[in-house]
Amino acid sequence: MRQAILTFLKSEDGPTAVEYAVMLAMIVVTCIGAVNGMANATADSFDDSSTAINSALGS
Repeated sequence: MRQAILTFLKSEDGPTAVEYAVMLAMIVVTCIGAVNGMANATADSFDDSSTAINSALGS
């Protein structure tokens, strides 16, 4: 039993999995922020285009 506990404590699989999980979480948060920013920029662009078209048509 003691040997099993020592082997478990020396194992690096757990910390490695945690590191990968943290990296994945950071990547996901970054991607969500980028997509949100692009969505806002796209909406603003369409709003500007709509305003310009309406002004050109005299509406």
